[in-house]
Order: sequence, then C-alpha cells, then structure tokens
Amino acid sequence: MARRSKTYSGPITDHFDGKRFYDPDGAPPKSLSHVLRWQFDERRKRAKWPAWAPSPHADTPPARVNGGSVRLSFVGHASWLIQTAGLNILVDPVWSERVSPFTFAGPKRHNDPGIAFEALPDIDIVLVSHGHYDHLDIRTLSRLTARFAPRVVTPLGNDLAMTARIPKIRAEAYDWHDRVTLNEEIAVTLVPTRHWTARGIFDRNMALWASFVLETPAGRIYIVCDSGYGTGAHFRRVAEAHAPLKLAILPIGAYEPRWFMQDQHMNPADAVQALRDCGADAALAHHHGTFQLTDEAIDAPVHALQAALDEAGIPRERFAVLKPGQVVEI
Repeated sequence: MARRSKTYSGPITDHFDGKRFYDPDGAPPKSLSHVLRWQFDERRKRAKWPAWAPSPHADTPPARVNGGSVRLSFVGHASWLIQTAGLNILVDPVWSERVSPFTFAGPKRHNDPGIAFEALPDIDIVLVSHGHYDHLDIRTLSRLTARFAPRVVTPLGNDLAMTARIPKIRAEAYDWHDRVTLNEEIAVTLVPTRHWTARGIFDRNMALWASFVLETPAGRIYIVCDSGYGTGAHFRRVAEAHAPLKLAILPIGAYEPRWFMQDQHMNPADAVQALRDCGADAALAHHHGTFQLTDEAIDAPVHALQAALDEAGIPRERFAVLKPGQVVEI
C-alpha cells in the first residue's frame, strides 16, 4: 500500500502562501482540462519514437577526480554524474525503466543509462531538482541509499516524498538562494527556475522546485533540470548573482505542443536564448532522447538546436549535445 506523504509546513514567503509554492515570475501549471484537451485532441500530431534507440557509448567512471578539473558524464535525460575535487555528484538520477508512479505503465526508456548502475563510483552527493517522476525517482534513490548512503540535497518539501518511502535516506531540504557547502572546495546554491512540481493529482506545488549553481575549482556550473523560458528573467538574474559561469546545462526537449508546454519546458530556440541570457562560456544539452514525454520526434530537439544556434550566429560547438555515456571534461 502506498504511503501518503506529509506536506511541507513553513513560514509564508514571497513564493510560499502557507500551503503551496509559486513563482512570482512564473505561470501556474496547466489544469486537468488542458491536459485532457492535449491528450485527446483529434488534431494532435504525436511523433512515433523508435522502440529502442541505443547509444553507442557507455562510460566507466574513475573512482574519483581530484585537482582542479571537472568530469561530466551524461547518464541520459536529465541525469548526470559530475566528478570534481574528490566528490562524486549525481544530478536527478534515474536508472528506472519507467518515469511513472507505476512499474507497468508510463513513459519508458528508449536507451540504457550511459553508466551501468554497477559501474557507479562511490556517490557522495545527489542533487534532486523537483518532484516530477522523471527527476525524483524513488526506486533509484532507494538503490543509491542502500549502496552509498549519499547526502541528498533538494528543494523544500521534496524530502518528505523521499523519507515517506525511504526512511534511511539522508535528505536535506533547502529554499531558493540557500547555499550548501559540500566540501572545502564545492558548494551548491538553489536558484529559482520557471517550473512547477507534483507527485499526484492533488499535491501540485506543495513542494518547491529549483535549478542549481555548482561552485567547482574549474568554475561555476549552472544546472537547469527543467524550465520554461518566459521573459528570460530567471536566467539573467542567475547571471547577475553568480557570474561568471563556466558552463550551463540546459534542457532542450519535451516542448511540443507549444501551447501546452511553453510555460514549463524550453524548446531549443529558448535554450539558445537562455545561454545568451546567463552568459555561460559553453552549454551542454539534456532532457531529450530517452523518455518520450511530449509530441516531438526523438531527433527533433537536436536538429532544432543546431538551426537555432546557426540563426543566432553561435558556434555549434559552444552548445554541445551528448549521447548517454559520453563525457566532457573542463
């Protein structure tokens, strides 16, 4: 029997009304009627993905990366392994077959994780951006807790969803703009992002969502796991508060149809503008090609990103697209 999670309780702020969180510069999630309109629209054009789209790459990470470099391994979707300054950090880890409350239904993987779970080095830190099932995966977090017992850093309220199912998880919940020290050389700050969250029908925005700015010896990395673009204010404010940024990890997928998705997910053209706004030296793309959450084709985000970069006069190599299992070092 599923356990009913407790909900966050805390002081009223400029983004929490005492029951639900909200973004003063964002947009509320679409209603159930909008969801039904999208799902059952006779004019809907949902691209068919191949049943299996394997990556030719698979990574076996080193035990640790010391010194001033950073090693980033793309696991798939929004999952990354970041190794630097002796720390091993996972971002939004999902090794499950489906991103769903069910094991028998819901969006299913179209390729294996870029790192086999058994090949993971000792994991010290896990960053979980929000509660959607393609980012907060209880089954994976349970496996990580049993094997490594890492610290789990997450926005307010998401820790309750974790501890309800994994009593031994070392979950720590923080608010926007909180800076968390991870070791003597590494810290992470939770920053506002244009999104929302839920685990079920009746708990919309009862937990917070965030992006991360990770301070490393090689520079600051801006990790955007899910976000709409809006006016771009969120990205410009990160630039104002945290520049210079060495790297931005930006989502480019799950964006069609635009009337439904534009408030919560960027398309590739939005992502290119977000790169300009945050001013990062370079960017890595993610949130595409593993789980079909929306209507675009599996390869559409990559082609659209290349076109948007060309249109903006930005070299394609400044905004790289990896396949699961590929690695970048900075």
